[in-house]
Amino acid sequence: MMTFESAHPQPKRIQSLQASVAPAFALHAGVMLGVFTVLGDATLSTVEVAERLDVEPRRVERLLYALIATGLLEICDDGFRNGEEAAAYLVRGRPDYIGDEHQLLDQLWHADLLTATSIRQGQPAGKHDFASADPGSSLAFFRSTAPYALAFGRGLSEMIDLRAVNSVIDIGGGAGHVLIGLGETKPGLRSTLLELASSIAIAKELLAGEPLADGMEFEIGDIVQAPSATTHDLAVLKAVIQVLSPGDAAAAIRNAHASLNSGGRLIISGVGILNDDRVSPLEAVFYNLTFMNLYADGASYTRSEYSRWLSEAGFGEITFDTMPPGSQLISARKP
Repeated sequence: MMTFESAHPQPKRIQSLQASVAPAFALHAGVMLGVFTVLGDATLSTVEVAERLDVEPRRVERLLYALIATGLLEICDDGFRNGEEAAAYLVRGRPDYIGDEHQLLDQLWHADLLTATSIRQGQPAGKHDFASADPGSSLAFFRSTAPYALAFGRGLSEMIDLRAVNSVIDIGGGAGHVLIGLGETKPGLRSTLLELASSIAIAKELLAGEPLADGMEFEIGDIVQAPSATTHDLAVLKAVIQVLSPGDAAAAIRNAHASLNSGGRLIISGVGILNDDRVSPLEAVFYNLTFMNLYADGASYTRSEYSRWLSEAGFGEITFDTMPPGSQLISARKP
């Protein structure tokens, strides 16, 4: 019996990549609709889920079975229920809820679909401009990034010694939740949020009623154009450099240097920090495409590029580290 073997390998990797998208979109739909929150600790039928979500049963049932396939939901005789992981992390109101991340992912995944278009057109097909974005979109964006920022501030306080830090400035810090996270560890820390005027207005709205925001100083400014009007012991540039051109990135770092007291420390973090091989870490590699779709000149930059900008600005003691969730972290000190 004769057998014929193809001269080409089977497209297993291609098919695996194609198949990996659909489960992520099912998860996204479940979070955005509130499926996991509606289920909570209950076991509900399709009709009961549909009634609580005010949607058609025949449509939501398809999603419920898709979420069974992902392992996030379980099925029993009485209906559908959350799996262990979904119950812990995807039910709104619970301490470890991470569903708000999907507000941000909604924007990023839409942008990722435009990569080919951005390359063809030679400009970002899903351009995002912080200065001109409408207030509603900016409010949703900052609200979606707040959990990340708060967790970052808490994590940063565990990694660095805050005993000699009396003042901190969060540069381009959105709604200022990094400062809230730091303030939980060191009450009385003098905190300043440096942001664009439109962002400051949104930050004040989001922080209203937050006790740790009492006494926070708000400074309108653009770090690319000028340093802070005051100097500080610690400066944070989180997810800022990656949205700038190389020239603006260098200027921002120079101005951050001028915003620090002697001996002060600069912390840079974000998903856009590449190893010099440019193919790791994977998050930075693929966000490099996302940035291309959102910003005219934003990019994931290499460790060597960051080191050069920091050295040229006058920083020393430049180190690279990774925070527990995997975020890349750069630390440098002003002599």
